[in-house]
Amino acid sequence: MAAPSKNDSILIEDKEQLVRYLESGNKPESDWRIGTEHEKFGFTLDTKEPLKYEGQQGIKRLLTGLQRFGWSPVNEGDNVIALQLDAAGITLEPAGQFELSGAPLKTVHETCDEVNTHLAQIREVSEEMGVGFIGLGFAPHWSRDDVFVMPKARYDIMRAYMPTKGSYGLDMMLRTCTVQVNLDYSSEADMVKKFRTSLALQPLATALFANSPFADSKPNGFLSYRSEMWKDTDPDRCGTLPFVFEDGMGFERYVDFALDVPMYFLYREGTYLDVTGLSFRDLMAGKLPGYEGELPSMTDWENHLTTIFPEVRLKRFLEMRGADGAPWKGICALSAFWVGLLYDSGALDAAWDLVKDWSLETYEQLRFDVPEHGLAAKLGDGTLQDLAKQVLKISGQGLRSRNRLDAVGSDETGFLTTLNAFAETGRTAAVQLLDDYQNKWDGSVMPVFDDYAY
Repeated sequence: MAAPSKNDSILIEDKEQLVRYLESGNKPESDWRIGTEHEKFGFTLDTKEPLKYEGQQGIKRLLTGLQRFGWSPVNEGDNVIALQLDAAGITLEPAGQFELSGAPLKTVHETCDEVNTHLAQIREVSEEMGVGFIGLGFAPHWSRDDVFVMPKARYDIMRAYMPTKGSYGLDMMLRTCTVQVNLDYSSEADMVKKFRTSLALQPLATALFANSPFADSKPNGFLSYRSEMWKDTDPDRCGTLPFVFEDGMGFERYVDFALDVPMYFLYREGTYLDVTGLSFRDLMAGKLPGYEGELPSMTDWENHLTTIFPEVRLKRFLEMRGADGAPWKGICALSAFWVGLLYDSGALDAAWDLVKDWSLETYEQLRFDVPEHGLAAKLGDGTLQDLAKQVLKISGQGLRSRNRLDAVGSDETGFLTTLNAFAETGRTAAVQLLDDYQNKWDGSVMPVFDDYAY
């Protein structure tokens, strides 16, 4: 079982505590860090089936094998469901999508070294098991019924609730993968500017990292089917967050939004309790049905924040959540893209200048169009591809200004090479996959498991 948190004993009695919790994320620029998270699909090399939890080719054996590298197990009951090593973690998504939650690191060089080490460790253990891993945004071949649900009780609660709120919640849980980067802010004003800029540009990130054109063994009509899923998953906790662009946006405004998101669960004495649809406000007032008189802890608040799924999510840092699961180079590229834009004041000003006059309708139309059209989505008199060139130039300038050098004296701009090629040609990963399907693979998606495995 995960170790108890010191926040378990901190009871929440008023909203100001929740505001201060987010405010405690303020850090001086010298303490800003980069946290990269990436999910991937595991499959058996011989049959290309998804991985079960148990068995010689199961997730449990993989988690056990990785402990040779110093990872410590985290259990839920008798099951290993995660690993921990210093500030990094390995966790499981509902259908066994394997996720590295990277440590907070100073440079993109360091976070890419972490990615390389992790994938090398995965490859060593998985080759012994006869399994492989692939970075895509949506499972190209398996149906919902084909995948195996991991033994994590919170996911049982979510699986029962999701179909009551949207059409694609179960597909999102069981058949998607993402890459995200977590970044810091220095103040409430800095948080708001970064939130607004990154939220407006999130459709561009989705287009650049589009990597999910297949479903059920054929093209699905989209470049980012994963992103399409989020459009009808759960309107209470997803969407475009119009209030972020309104006057009065700040920590308290986000707290008010989060308090209005219905709860999923409470975690008590090692057990997840189903409170789906109930109100965190009622819990704070000691009036939650069935739990009258009980007040939430700060751990309850932390858990609740993880059940909110906008394109950019606020905790004590900002999470960029718009990208599909990516091939090896794409993982590092996402971190570089957002670090270049948000961690240099000149770049942040320039990026905000590009989007500050957009109407909410412009942003929402992009969010609607991008899953299907990617960089070809219309924007004013041009396309999103035109914007991509401008934004990547700004990101590159931000990375050069940061001047974080590796051992051979190279700055972080090299990690944008793949994205710059996408912007110049319009041929993102999804476009290349469709080309392979039509011209190289004879109308079959199965070769993707060989050609694009890590």
